[in-house]
Amino acid sequence: MGHPYVAFASNNAWANRTLYGAVVALPEGAFTAPRPGFFPSLSLTLNHIHAVDLYDIDALTEGGLGPAAFCRDDITEPAALGTAQAAADARLLTFCMGITEADLDRAVPTVRPGGTVQERVGDLLPHLFQHQVHHRGQAHVQLSDAGTVPPQLDEFFLEFERAPSARDYPR
Repeated sequence: MGHPYVAFASNNAWANRTLYGAVVALPEGAFTAPRPGFFPSLSLTLNHIHAVDLYDIDALTEGGLGPAAFCRDDITEPAALGTAQAAADARLLTFCMGITEADLDRAVPTVRPGGTVQERVGDLLPHLFQHQVHHRGQAHVQLSDAGTVPPQLDEFFLEFERAPSARDYPR
């Protein structure tokens, strides 16, 4: 069996690919239109996921980007944001495929509003995955509000209901 974080990163990449499949099919203007949710549009919700992913992946890899991950223009074209998210997902999967048990206890610096703190890799990874799930759920509601049936995003782990497209990813 692979490391559980490989499976979580694979699920994350698959769920994002599945979600973006529905998002890119939206009619013109629906991606940026006002929607109910913490972030008031699909565009803002998915850009938030992407920005936090960039920040957390940079912290995990000690890339030195820090809060600059948040200093970028939002991507307002769904296919372009999907491509950017897929690249972040691939970086995360590559990172997870290389971690060891010892790496999970390693502390990495993360710049927070009150200063730099040391976070364990084994704590930052579950946080990243939970953050994704949380906001993908909001995007799910926003797709419904846009008149689109949201895709099923929980058909990855169990064999009896595993989506055929989920088999493209290691676990």
